[in-house]
Amino acid sequence: MKCALITGGSRGIGRAICIKMAAQGYYVLVNYKSNTEEADKTLLQIQQNGGNGELLQFDVADKDQINQALGSWIEANLEKHIEVLVNNAGIRDDSLMAWMAEEQWDNVLKTNLDSFFYVTRLVLNSMLTRKYGRIINVVSLSGLKGLAGQTNYSAAKAGVIGATKALAQEVGRQGITVNALAPGFIKTDMTQDLDEKELKAIIPVKRFGLPEEVAHAAAFLASSESAYITGQVLSINGGLYS
Repeated sequence: MKCALITGGSRGIGRAICIKMAAQGYYVLVNYKSNTEEADKTLLQIQQNGGNGELLQFDVADKDQINQALGSWIEANLEKHIEVLVNNAGIRDDSLMAWMAEEQWDNVLKTNLDSFFYVTRLVLNSMLTRKYGRIINVVSLSGLKGLAGQTNYSAAKAGVIGATKALAQEVGRQGITVNALAPGFIKTDMTQDLDEKELKAIIPVKRFGLPEEVAHAAAFLASSESAYITGQVLSINGGLYS
């Protein structure tokens, strides 16, 4: 059975990607940290649309949880293969660097950057054995151009972009592609504290994007037809300069 693992799949962009992957025929592993209610809603939507999947709870910032939960799932489900990995889980904790606490730096780097290493390394072995896989990393406009107040978030996302390009070169000959999606301002919980009216003025298409628009791009990069696209960062930002 071909599976897709989406980290941070309980809400926002992650939920939209889960639903889209299920529609593409994947058995979806919906990872979430603690909000079981929202994760259940994601799984219910998948099932209502005729798809199937299961919840997989672990904190992507905790390597021990990753190894325990995801490692155990892989060992117990030898007939299921994670063909698509979407590293989507992430947090923001904004502050000017002069006033940024060490915890703000550490938490954002662990959740956004370290998680890429620990989750991807576990999933990669099966992809290498089967000589096929799709790894999609959700990064950010912040990781491409840097944004004031986000030195931690920008550093983490820029790190994932660099890792995306490096890993793509390592595994390309094994039929595995590694790409990144860089959303701009998307209507999610993560952007609800932003002034949409003011920010729309600097976006050429004059609106925030929708999670489903990011999910559509993820589905394309997850498809077999995208086999000659790897090491790339696709911006989904309404034309905002990046």
